[in-house]
Order: sequence, then structure tokens, then C-alpha cells
Amino acid sequence: MSAHGDQVRTTKCPGGPLLVRGAEAWEDKDGEVHPVTRPVVAVCRCRRSELLPWCDGSHKLPKGG
Repeated sequence: MSAHGDQVRTTKCPGGPLLVRGAEAWEDKDGEVHPVTRPVVAVCRCRRSELLPWCDGSHKLPKGG
């Protein structure tokens, strides 16, 4: 979902989140729509974040930690 017809761009960070630019909202895999309030947001790809769908840096921690 883009703002004012702008193109939404995504960038995969190796071993980290998906950076999303230009979105007004993010729809997660369950179909829930989350408003985006920043020009760039980090979407969790490891599913370890306590702030899903947003990345909280948990991918940097040792597994199980």
C-alpha cells in the first residue's frame, strides 16, 4: 500500500529485516493491516521479534537467546 501513488520499495537485509520504503500500511501474512508512520520501516523476517510485524533486532541474538 503506497502513499500518494508513490512506489513502495523493499530491500532485503542479509540475515536481517525487510526494509520497506514509501508504504502507508503493511499487511502481514494473516491479512492484518498495520499502519506505517515512518518513511522507512523494518519488517521482521526471522519471526523472533516481540514487535511483529516490525523488527526489534532479535535476529542479532544467538538462537534460543
